Amino acid sequence: MVLENLFYTESHEWLKIDGDEAVIGITDYAQHELGDIVYVELPDVGDEVTKDDALGSIEAVKAVEDIISPVSGEVLEINEALEDSPEIINKSAFEDGWLIKVKLTEKDELDDLLDAAAYKKLIEE
Repeated sequence: MVLENLFYTESHEWLKIDGDEAVIGITDYAQHELGDIVYVELPDVGDEVTKDDALGSIEAVKAVEDIISPVSGEVLEINEALEDSPEIINKSAFEDGWLIKVKLTEKDELDDLLDAAAYKKLIEE
């Protein structure tokens, strides 16, 4: 499943933009490839994240993967429900399984992201 109103990265993160804020998560494709997610490490509120750097990690039964920040900004909120129930990402990657909310510091970084059609093409290859 790929939602039309989001931005995507080649490393399988998604972003939902609302003004100068972005909600970031991993895609349905990514959670499916990882399998059962057992732990999520996220930054703290107030931390700065930098485009193309790891903002945290996701541990699944199969592997541990870095979560790559698609944009730069300040962490406004983290999804605290994931601390006790990381499997929410498997059940609801685009809704309840969001990871962090960020205040964007470089809005032009959005130009480097994929739209839904480009992301669909990427995961079909």
